[in-house]
Formats: sequence, C-alpha cells, structure tokens
Amino acid sequence: MTLIIKKSNNVYDLEGSLNKLNVHVFQNKFQNIFNTKSDLILSIVNLEKIDSAGVNAIAKLHNESIIRLKRLSIIGLGNQELFDRFKAIETSKIRDISSFNGVTTIFMKLQKLFKYCKRRYTARN
Repeated sequence: MTLIIKKSNNVYDLEGSLNKLNVHVFQNKFQNIFNTKSDLILSIVNLEKIDSAGVNAIAKLHNESIIRLKRLSIIGLGNQELFDRFKAIETSKIRDISSFNGVTTIFMKLQKLFKYCKRRYTARN
C-alpha cells in the first residue's frame, strides 16, 4: 500500500501505509518543514498501517519540532492495528529507534497520546 500525503487547511493528512518502503516520501515531504512553519498538524485518521520505520520518522519529526521550538500536533485515532503496532514497538523494537537523541522519550509521549485516544474512542463506541 502506498503513502499519500494531502494538505488541506494547514493539515497534512496521511493516507494508506507508512512503512520502510515509503518512509522516504514522508521524510522528503517534511524534511525542512520547520524552516517555513511554526505549527504542523498531521492527521492519521486515514493511516491504515505503520511499521517501526514509520514510527521512527514521526518521532524524529517530533524531536525536530522540540529542538526548533515548533509545535507538532497529531490528530486522529488511527485503527486497532496502528495501536497494536505502537505497543509492539514499545516492547520489542524500541532499541531500533533509541539511537536518535531523545527518541525514546518522544516515543513514550506518542504512545501515551495513542493510549489516551484509544480510551476516548472506546468510551464513545
């Protein structure tokens, strides 16, 4: 499955799959984004699949936003597979991304965000 990135009203909508085969598309799109923007909003509502490379790319972008004193917001609940992937990465693949300075802390914040979203989503349904 491919990754499609659409921009509408300053929200970048990620659609499809974010994995090691297409993570370069994500990285190229957002490589210098904070040179021109102080706020970035990513929507993962239509993101169907993500692997550790995708999580790593989002974590690196988040780390860059912190270093540059910019704001990165991630909106959307994703799907069950997405939550399961974050949980699996926490337990078995955190070493793959921990070499990037600060990624472990950022990853944990992202995981807490997704757990919070999942609880809210489950409570509504």
